[in-house]
Amino acid sequence: MIISQGSTVAITYTLSLDSGETVESSADGEPLTYTHGEEQLIFGLERVLEGKKAGDSFKVSIQPEDGYGAVIEEALIEVPLEHVPEEARQPGLILTAVGPEGQELQGMVAAIGETTATIDFNHPLAGQVLHFEGTILRVE
Repeated sequence: MIISQGSTVAITYTLSLDSGETVESSADGEPLTYTHGEEQLIFGLERVLEGKKAGDSFKVSIQPEDGYGAVIEEALIEVPLEHVPEEARQPGLILTAVGPEGQELQGMVAAIGETTATIDFNHPLAGQVLHFEGTILRVE
């Protein structure tokens, strides 16, 4: 059986960046299981897996536009420092904020100034080329 719309697929994979840093891996744990065509994976990876079968291996580089998108400058928001909890005033820490429609948004502290903090609401992998390597275990 080949991977097509509606297939349940199990894969093992390793995701790394241009720097060589491994971001995540299912090689030592549970495989990733998803339903093909239901946007449970990034577009570029799902497109590469289409038509493959159990036992096939894959190695692919996904450009930002087919992954988590480009970095959006408007998603870098400056907020008054008093709106950032004191214990979170360190670059790299993740904060949860409430969006204009009441939704929870995750942002990373990008910079701390004297009176403001810059919070980055882009996906952490936005703007990155994503390198996937893995094996298709099952297609049902």
